Amino acid sequence: MNDLKQQARRAGILYVAIALIAPIGLMVVPGELIVSGNAAATADNIRAAEGLFRLGMASDLVHQVIGIFLVLALYRLFQPVNEGLARLLVVLGALVSVPIMFVNVLNDLAALTIVRGPDYLAAFNQAQLDALAYLFVRLHGLGIMVASVFWGLWLFPFGLLVVRSRFIPKALGYLLMVAGTAYLAAALTAIALPQLSPIVSKIALPLELAELPIIFWLAIWGARPVPAEG
Repeated sequence: MNDLKQQARRAGILYVAIALIAPIGLMVVPGELIVSGNAAATADNIRAAEGLFRLGMASDLVHQVIGIFLVLALYRLFQPVNEGLARLLVVLGALVSVPIMFVNVLNDLAALTIVRGPDYLAAFNQAQLDALAYLFVRLHGLGIMVASVFWGLWLFPFGLLVVRSRFIPKALGYLLMVAGTAYLAAALTAIALPQLSPIVSKIALPLELAELPIIFWLAIWGARPVPAEG
């Protein structure tokens, strides 16, 4: 197996790991524990399933750490294609979004601390504590939206690198840019025009799945031989 194919497959394996781990914290745990608009029910769920809530936080941290190594692997893979785009991929794919997600976990830690009711919070009644916990949970969700802006942006240099690479099908690069557009549309709408967010999200979600083909291609096929210059 040539070195190019090995590099691509290593990146693919890291990408698969993220695809398996990230949904736990981003979708599964919030879907199980957060009751929209109901602070008391959400706080009760967190108290009753503290282990699951902590698993969601661990998922956020672990998949971001893996993301750092993925971005570095992709940088090594695509650096010969275009140095500038490869650097932009690193900046948008890790240097900005990863710190946002790391800090964002503090919101969940704050919510968990509040629902556990330590003695120094005795000045607050139960309804106030539940409301504060719910506030931090919502802030965590908004933090993900901010990070999503960069999850969309990094797919553009990534897609352009794929299109120019000649060792990965161009169609996968265009699909990455479709997914990037969907991430951006959903995130910016949620932040700037929340009243339109439910409509835009329904359209954006299936388009975000356009990121999946590159994951399978890298993990299974890696890279095809580069055609000789004619």
